[in-house]
Amino acid sequence: MVTLNAMHLLKFVWLLVLLGFSCWAKDVIPVPQQVSLSANLKTQQVSISWSGGEATAFDILILRTELNDTIFYETLTVAADEASGQHEFKWMSVEPLECTSLSFKLRSRSGLMTSDWSSTQILQGNDRPTNELMQFYPQDRIVAAGTNITFCCIIKEGRLFSSFHFSSESVNVTRLSRRTYAATIYNQKPSPPYGHNAYCKGKAPAEISGAVVFVGYPPVLTDFICETYDLTSAVCHWTERQNTHLLGKRQTRYSINGRNCSLVHLEQNRKQCSVPVWENDWKLLGRNSLGEYSLNDTAEVRTRVVPLPPEELSTVASARNTTVTWQWKHNHYSSLPLVCQVELTSSDDRVKRTFSGVGLRSVVVLDLFPYEEYSIKVRCGAQQNFWRWGNWSKTITFQTDCDIPSTPDVWIWMNNDSTGQVLWKPYEPRMSHGPVVSYEVTLWSPDDDTRHTQIISSDTFTMPVNLSGNTANNNTRVIASVVAKNPAGLSPPASINLPVHLTDLDSEAITKVDFREGAFPLSWQSDAESNCGYVVQWHVASCERDCSVEWIKLGEEISNVSIKSDAFEPGVRYYFSLYSCPSEAPELLMQWQGYMRELTPSSSIQLSTKQQDSDVLITWSEIPSTHQRGFLLGYNVYLNNGSQLTPLASLSNQEKSYTVKGLPFGSYKFTVKPFTSAGEDTGGTATITLESYADWLILDILATLGVTALALIVMTFICYKKRKWVKGAFYPDIPEPKLPSDWSAPQRTLDVKPSPHSMVHIVEKPEWDSSKEVLVVIPEEDEDDEGQGIRDEPVDTDEPTSLRYYNQVVDDRPIRPRYPDSTDSSASSLDSGRTDVTYTGIQTSGSSLVFQSDPQSSSDEPQVAPVSCGGADGGYRPQMQLQVTPENDSSLAQPQSLPESHVCSSSGYRPQNNWHLDSPEEADERRSLAPSLGSPTSIASTQFLLPDGSSDEPAEEKHQSSAATWLTNLLSSTKP
Repeated sequence: MVTLNAMHLLKFVWLLVLLGFSCWAKDVIPVPQQVSLSANLKTQQVSISWSGGEATAFDILILRTELNDTIFYETLTVAADEASGQHEFKWMSVEPLECTSLSFKLRSRSGLMTSDWSSTQILQGNDRPTNELMQFYPQDRIVAAGTNITFCCIIKEGRLFSSFHFSSESVNVTRLSRRTYAATIYNQKPSPPYGHNAYCKGKAPAEISGAVVFVGYPPVLTDFICETYDLTSAVCHWTERQNTHLLGKRQTRYSINGRNCSLVHLEQNRKQCSVPVWENDWKLLGRNSLGEYSLNDTAEVRTRVVPLPPEELSTVASARNTTVTWQWKHNHYSSLPLVCQVELTSSDDRVKRTFSGVGLRSVVVLDLFPYEEYSIKVRCGAQQNFWRWGNWSKTITFQTDCDIPSTPDVWIWMNNDSTGQVLWKPYEPRMSHGPVVSYEVTLWSPDDDTRHTQIISSDTFTMPVNLSGNTANNNTRVIASVVAKNPAGLSPPASINLPVHLTDLDSEAITKVDFREGAFPLSWQSDAESNCGYVVQWHVASCERDCSVEWIKLGEEISNVSIKSDAFEPGVRYYFSLYSCPSEAPELLMQWQGYMRELTPSSSIQLSTKQQDSDVLITWSEIPSTHQRGFLLGYNVYLNNGSQLTPLASLSNQEKSYTVKGLPFGSYKFTVKPFTSAGEDTGGTATITLESYADWLILDILATLGVTALALIVMTFICYKKRKWVKGAFYPDIPEPKLPSDWSAPQRTLDVKPSPHSMVHIVEKPEWDSSKEVLVVIPEEDEDDEGQGIRDEPVDTDEPTSLRYYNQVVDDRPIRPRYPDSTDSSASSLDSGRTDVTYTGIQTSGSSLVFQSDPQSSSDEPQVAPVSCGGADGGYRPQMQLQVTPENDSSLAQPQSLPESHVCSSSGYRPQNNWHLDSPEEADERRSLAPSLGSPTSIASTQFLLPDGSSDEPAEEKHQSSAATWLTNLLSSTKP
């Protein structure tokens, strides 16, 4: 307890000591007095002054008054001014001083001991509540590029802040007071001529305030020089090394020797200022808001003379020279040694020529080109102590006069048939010496002095020649001379000897030349003994007659040349020929050929294929040279599978065929592609199908059968169209027998007797009346007493059988034919008549006559003439069919077979009696008449008179009868 009290007592004593020491210190260190503030708003600088007694160290505290934020606190050593005894410190504010009120306090310091703070001094800002306007600082400030600048915005009292912007970009802000907000822009870039815009906005739409800041550089100058134009005044030049980016009232101001300059702006930041009096020493000063710069120059007037440009230029020109004169603005130049430069410019050339003299005013320019248009200008300088050229005078133009043309460049082109053309080149610029009016070409012979002159228009550069006449045949030398004419006269003649064949090219002797570096390099072995030059000629290789030729003439010492031409095209072959002695009879020395650039062939080859057993022979023709477009190296042969090409062979360019061997039967596609160094073209394609020879034989047989069938069809068609003629020529109609009109005579037995002849001839007597033709009864020979038959005679005899007909018809009605084509027979009456019938063949009647049966007949069975068979070979065997019976008149009569005694051998003549009655009634009435007539009355029939249904005929005879019946029906269908 005692210890604790002692400790408290010790602390109390120590506190008393400290308080005593403090009171002593305060009494010893004085407080700063008479503190005052001085502000420079433009530079944002505050000057603080005070009196501090003997102290030299002071603590300076600067606060933002409203928010009591410390913005500066440092201990500084500030000595007192010896005269006034006042201490002064200058402080630079980051923010504009108008932004907010600032409080300043100071105290003296001596080591760890300090005095009390001085009274607070306040620098009032514009954010006081009494100022209700919206404000923005700084206004129209000019700052150096790369520095930082702080802006502040003071909003209206009672309003709210919204945003801050610099060059349309939003910027973060710091609050300085209740109404003030600040934003800092770092490392500013040079501003455009109108400056950078900085502004702030309040919450209300109309609340906005801002300022413009200009960012640039201080002036930096170089190349300051003063010179004289008139030996009296001075003109000084300098260059502004960099753009200050400050214009208008902020731009740099210049002065020379203290005189403000009337500035003249030249190109590339070059400046010029005139001084009325020459001074040997010069000082240039440039100043703007960000700084200043100065330069010095020293010189005597005679060492800086630059003459002014000559004036009033004029020329007097002839064909090859001109005189140029001019005037000077100052008379001082009359005694001044000058050097002048004349610049001549033509269509494709520009030259400068120099002249000198005291007070020079005119010069003569020589060696001009005739009929050439020139432009000319002049500039001068001091000949002694030359400083630099003066400016160029104005440019004037003039034209020289005409002169005779230069000698034409002549060459020849000869075809292989003693025809050709004399060629000459159009004049190059400056060679015609005037507008060419025409050309005169003369062909003459020095042997007989004959001349032939032809005038050629100015736009023609060739004349055809023909040396196949007497002159060429006599080997007379012919010379072609060409002269050009212009307004000044005729050119010297250019001559060449004719004839000479210049187009004979041996393909084996032609050397290939490559196109390199934009030209064809040609070289040859020079002849040391040659005293004449060379001609290199070239043309397109595809040309053969009257070619468009280019050429150049070279001296005898030249052994190589590079041929260049804008007319060279890729893929075109050119021939180059070297000739010697172009003015005499040119001699061919060497030949070359080449391409500017080789291309792939432009046209595909045409392929043809041929089968050779199991091989395929592929052939093709050569590509024309115009389509090769390169040196043809060969051909690649492919098997084309559609999706890919399988290589088969690579052939040389001399081969035009290839055989693919050992292929199985089937379809194949082949592709052949010619190629150059540039590659292959698309190639030609051909397809072939391999087939066996058995297939070919079958195809040949089928083709033969087809042709035969086609021929038969054509013949059948022709026969059908000409069926009337065919029938008349090969199968005429057999006349039908005419029945007599009187059939009242009693019926008789038909007497048939074999004829001693094998053929029956129709005998028509023209004296008979056709309307009275009747059947005539021919008397029979060797008839049996009982009328049972006829005498047996062999049937196979070649003699025809004579038939006798007995008219038993009493009815007067006409016979009704069975076919409609027998109307002529039915139309005639059935009167008794006579007709001789000769049988050319035994035919079955197709038009058998049908009769009504005789009602008075006492017998129901038909009457049939008795027939006897004539031996084993058979003779006449009549065939009969029963007619309709009275018991069944609704059906047709049923055929009945003859008695056994009437049946004869199957061979021999068998007339058919297969007539049918029209009706049962007629059959009853004419029953006795129907059997009395035999088949020979069917003389108009086109059918064979043989039984259709005989069972004992051979099958072959039936087939032949059927074929004959078909042909007969075909031909009979055309019967009218």
